[in-house]
Order: sequence, then structure tokens, then C-alpha cells
Amino acid sequence: MDKKEFTLRVEAIKKQLYKIAYLYLGNEASALEAVDEAVYRGFKARKQLRQPEYLTTWLTRILINECKKELKRLSKMVWKDTWELEGEAYDYDALPLQEAIEKLPAQLKEVVILRYFSGYTLSETAQSLEIPQGTLVTRQRRALQLLRLELGEGIRK
Repeated sequence: MDKKEFTLRVEAIKKQLYKIAYLYLGNEASALEAVDEAVYRGFKARKQLRQPEYLTTWLTRILINECKKELKRLSKMVWKDTWELEGEAYDYDALPLQEAIEKLPAQLKEVVILRYFSGYTLSETAQSLEIPQGTLVTRQRRALQLLRLELGEGIRK
């Protein structure tokens, strides 16, 4: 894949990548940084991509790894009360759904973000997470059960 084709295809999916990063990190600056780093790493390794039609899932996988690195780095930092300013700009973080998703285990959170917030199909999500579709379906079902419990919907009769 040449530079021009890579650039055009990345521009088409950059907004989608940002949404994924923002849902993982919950912070605009960190999300933008993660997307930039993922695109940079993807650009450097673009010749390793054997099937260009899988660019989106390949780049999503790189982005997820970058988000995980960033979360690990952030967890090691000592935080002060600096998040208050950000809370004013983003009411989205106060939504019960966002809080419920944050409480999910990492594997289930990945599935919810890719399937329901990024619009990936089952096969695209499975490819991005490098897991079998059956495993993905199980994780999806479990994540939805936990979200229902967390949001108070419980068991319907």
C-alpha cells in the first residue's frame, strides 16, 4: 500500500478511530494522542499489511493496543483534582451508561465499544480483537447481561 492510498483510507476512518479511543480513554487529549500514535505506527508498518481490505480492523487493533498502553501509563500516575475542568465540557462522562461501561472487565468493554459504539460487525470485531466469533458472541452476551444489571433493568419476566 503506497503513502497516498494509506492517507486517503485513514482520513475516511479517522473519526471512527477517535470515537473508539475516546470511549476507551474518556479524555479528548489522550484519545487524539492515541489515534495519532496508532496512525503513525500503522503508516510505518503499512507494507506489512498483506490484505489492504482489512486496513480498518488492522488499524483498530493497533489503536486498541495504544489505548491499553495509555491506560496503563495513566494508572501509574498520581492524580490531583484536575479533572473538574474537563467534567464541565463533557456531560457524556456523567451518563449512567458510560459509568456502567467503565465498570466492565477490559475484555467485555472492548466488545461493547467496537460492536455498539463503532458499528463493527461480528466478524470485524472478532478480527480486531483477534478472537474466534464464538468467543466474541459469548463476551457480548455477558457484557450485555452485566450492563442490564448495572443499569437496573435486571431480569425481565
